[in-house]
Amino acid sequence: MLPVLPIYDQKSRIKLIIVAVALLVAGATVVYTNILVQRLSEREQQQIDLYAKAQRFIINSEVDSNTNFVFEEIINANKTIPIIFTDGNGYPLDAKNLEVPKRLNEVQRMALLQREIQIMKSQHPPIVVELGAGLRNYIYYKDSVLLAQLRTYPLVQLAVIGCLAVIAYFTFSYSRRAEQNRVWVGLAKETAHQLGTPLSSLMAWHTYLKESEKFKNEPIVDELGKDVRRLEIITERFSNIGSVPILKDENILRVTQNAIAYLQSRVSKKVTFEIRTDLPTDTPAQVNVPLFDWVIENICKNAIDAMDGRGSITIHLRRPARNKSQIAIDITDTGKGIPKSKLDRVFLPGFTTKKRGWGLGLALAKRIIENYHKGRLFVKWSEVGRGTTFRVILNGE
Repeated sequence: MLPVLPIYDQKSRIKLIIVAVALLVAGATVVYTNILVQRLSEREQQQIDLYAKAQRFIINSEVDSNTNFVFEEIINANKTIPIIFTDGNGYPLDAKNLEVPKRLNEVQRMALLQREIQIMKSQHPPIVVELGAGLRNYIYYKDSVLLAQLRTYPLVQLAVIGCLAVIAYFTFSYSRRAEQNRVWVGLAKETAHQLGTPLSSLMAWHTYLKESEKFKNEPIVDELGKDVRRLEIITERFSNIGSVPILKDENILRVTQNAIAYLQSRVSKKVTFEIRTDLPTDTPAQVNVPLFDWVIENICKNAIDAMDGRGSITIHLRRPARNKSQIAIDITDTGKGIPKSKLDRVFLPGFTTKKRGWGLGLALAKRIIENYHKGRLFVKWSEVGRGTTFRVILNGE
């Protein structure tokens, strides 16, 4: 019995929960950070207003203990907010909390301060310091480093949360695929084990009939022998799932012909097969014959079902246009075709349009080609009412 995996049956719900939690945390972070940014921005605005008032007081007052107190406690107390103090024409008179390299000469220093003034203008309007008699100075300022970092913090945190969500998603997907692999292997091994006992019995009966004077010349005995050998191959296939198969250089045309010959004698005579090749007849490919035969059978049986047991199947061997070192095997049927809405699901385990069956044939074929042969299996073409072409890509010489 296959193990029940409820967590994977609800994979879509779990993914939605992961996304929802990530969005909730991200949204809460952005809202809270914006509140902090707003409060800090208001506080800095108050500091600058107080700084401007202090400048007016110092400019318009005589030097005494009060002006010294204002200078020390307000003017010099600002250690974080970058400020540039200019005259009425915008010429910098003083600057605080700005990094101005000492190696700069006066022209370069003024150019740097003018660039900073433009940046400050884009963030905040200047504060006017009235001097009387129509004269005025200006105070330009920009956000402190702390406020600037706090503004970008939500973006950094969103990126971190996004990365964690992606990692969680792929970790879950990897765990699910690993569990599916174990299920596949367990199913295959159990199937091979279950086939072993009746197969041994059939082999004994075949040997008995071959040696019997009454039945040894009957054609049915030879056919029975072929089916027994076929069952041995099938058992070997299931046993090989989960282990690394041995790939050998095999004549790909001959291997394909043998697979079709066995299948052709066991399906409806209303189904015709044709094998074409653009390759030299002795072209080799790296395959494991029992597993490759299984792929051909599964695709062809799927095609026969799609044609309702009546139609033609064409197998065409050629070199792919993009990689001449590979071998492409196109298997085309004249069946019902696959709707575009279902093309991305045909290789999923359990997907089937038949009333009977597990929907494992194409999924297993894809795994055999891509996991064990390091090739590719995909739907090259399909049109509803006209048929389908599956393409197998194998590594050649």
